[in-house]
Amino acid sequence: MSVTETTKTLAPAGTWTADPVHSNVSFEVGYAGVNTFRGSFTDFSATLSGDSLEGSAKVASVDVKDEQLNGHLQTPDFFDAARYPEIEFRASGLERIDGDRVEGSGELTIKGVTQPVTLSGTISEPATDPFGRERLGLRLETSIDRTQYGVSWNAPNQSGGDYLANDVKLIAELAFVRTEA
Repeated sequence: MSVTETTKTLAPAGTWTADPVHSNVSFEVGYAGVNTFRGSFTDFSATLSGDSLEGSAKVASVDVKDEQLNGHLQTPDFFDAARYPEIEFRASGLERIDGDRVEGSGELTIKGVTQPVTLSGTISEPATDPFGRERLGLRLETSIDRTQYGVSWNAPNQSGGDYLANDVKLIAELAFVRTEA
């Protein structure tokens, strides 16, 4: 038996705005060849309308559970927050495929460098919260080579190889509220 993929509108009509309290924008990168290091951005925004998604994150809001490392991530070694205070994302070709699966492409800008990215994830059906607001959830992932964006700091690992992997997984788990019908 074969399964036929069907495409339908990503989000119901209207404008949907991310609820930052119930959303998360994060990253994962291999560290020291032994585990995955995780961080997130606490100050971000995202708007979904039809099949278009736009968002940004303030570099100064990067959080990796260590104040000294948070500061190092602000420097030119990593994000260079003084020159490039925001990371930006735009996608206009997101499609819902077979129920809750989402695929598409977009553009990600880090340190003034814009590169295409391929996205995959899931979306929920709208639901009404206890306060009468319509909500939906969207989870998207992509992987990038951080060095293509000028985020190239590294150090040799004493056991061989580099301390940080170049491939970074980006994850957006967004709870949207309909703000315009």
